[in-house]
Amino acid sequence: MSYFQDAKAHFVASHQNPINQALHHLTNLLAIVAVIYLFYDWRVTLFCLILTQVFALGGHAFFEKNEPAFVKYPGITILASLSWSFEHWFGMRQLWQHFRPKASV
Repeated sequence: MSYFQDAKAHFVASHQNPINQALHHLTNLLAIVAVIYLFYDWRVTLFCLILTQVFALGGHAFFEKNEPAFVKYPGITILASLSWSFEHWFGMRQLWQHFRPKASV
């Protein structure tokens, strides 16, 4: 397994609580907004980056009760996190699967 795949597997294992997952999807959206606003207003970028840390670290402290994945895999964790959010459509796929009608047998 590659280093990225190891980091992603560790990331997924560290994010099992649904509330923490939602917070991390939100932080990934905020990170994308931060990059976009970097070209328009640095204050929005700074605010978004601060919120990403508050939500991500808060999710681990209050809901997951574990240390963030970046402690074990610094640097590459943001790529694993973004990849995870894109694969899950930033949480929309989980909501769709949760609320869609069950197939009757």
